[in-house]
Amino acid sequence: MSLQDQFGKDILLTGWGHSKFGKLTDDTLESLIVQVAGEAIRNSGLEPKDIDEIYLGQFNSGMQPLGFTSSLALQLSEDLANVPATRAENACASGSAAFQQGVKAVLAGTARSVLVIGAEKMTDAGADVVGAGLLGASYEMAGKASSTGFTGLFAEVAKHYEKRYGAVIAGSGFAGGLGDILGSIAAKNHHNGMDNPYAQMHRDFGEEFCRTISEKNPMVAEPLRRTDCSPVSDGAAAVVISTSASGGATAPVRLAGFGHANDFFPAEKRDPTEFAATRVSWERALGMAGVGIEGLDFAEVHDCFTIAELLMYEAMGLTPRGEGWRAIQEGWVYKDGKLPINVSGGLKAKGHPVGATGVSQHVIAAMQLSGTAGAMQLPNARRGAVQNMGGVGIANYVSVLEAV
Repeated sequence: MSLQDQFGKDILLTGWGHSKFGKLTDDTLESLIVQVAGEAIRNSGLEPKDIDEIYLGQFNSGMQPLGFTSSLALQLSEDLANVPATRAENACASGSAAFQQGVKAVLAGTARSVLVIGAEKMTDAGADVVGAGLLGASYEMAGKASSTGFTGLFAEVAKHYEKRYGAVIAGSGFAGGLGDILGSIAAKNHHNGMDNPYAQMHRDFGEEFCRTISEKNPMVAEPLRRTDCSPVSDGAAAVVISTSASGGATAPVRLAGFGHANDFFPAEKRDPTEFAATRVSWERALGMAGVGIEGLDFAEVHDCFTIAELLMYEAMGLTPRGEGWRAIQEGWVYKDGKLPINVSGGLKAKGHPVGATGVSQHVIAAMQLSGTAGAMQLPNARRGAVQNMGGVGIANYVSVLEAV
């Protein structure tokens, strides 16, 4: 059973665009949206007049004064006048929320070609505004003062994980325990980011630096160091979704399955060491695609903090619970391993303009599957997955994509 079998039609990614991520002082939110929208439409082989609907993923949460952004893409062309446009928001999963809404519009038959955009402009705001905005995605901390922000929330996840599984980790050969595992994940993603021209951070720090607390790599919220945290970013990405290809610049990519699951918001109703709804989103996407985890050639996952990537190894079924360290120790998730994870550098090195992240992950995956990923390219990549998350495992989206 596949998406095509279930719904009787193909869903194709036919064109895409991606901006540089980072501190983009010469760009506005509008200019970023218009840039990637134009690239995606041109590369799809369509014209602006062929777009039936637009979905824009943007979190914002007070980081930009303009809170009504759905029509900004219309600035690209007069031919987009009167096209329905909707902003989708689901915290750091806003980009994938927009993507899945676009998919459902095509499946419903109300649109033939949908433009999906993810965008965020974060660096214009001060650190206190960004921190407060991101904490709006926390049931307990929204509107409250915090010296560690969202890092503190994932630091608590790491502490719970270490308390439950620390003894096993200590016996696995990691002398520095959980900190060494997280440092290895950070080093892997920074190394991968060197090959990504869109990435915010182009520096191969190495494992020793990422595992060590220092003046240049201070503790932000124990046990998470600076290298365990994704940066504040600006950026945008866009993709055109259609039921058929229109002679685009590259080969189209097929959506084989998708899943979405939300967890309870209060922390007391969730096990902090298990992203339970994240696991369900994986099961739904893989089930619709009719494949298991062994059928994937790579995955782009939501590593807003290194502990999130470690838990993702377990949520996706790569390892049993409490054994995510095996994926690092045995080299499974490296570029030459059996399931490369975050070949783009992930959020850790690529950057995390929150509303753009989910769409960016789909674009990077489409590049891999169409053989256009440049220095990031994996050999024989035929099927991959994208996982995007809002909050501490609250809003969870997974897509399975495959080469046509």
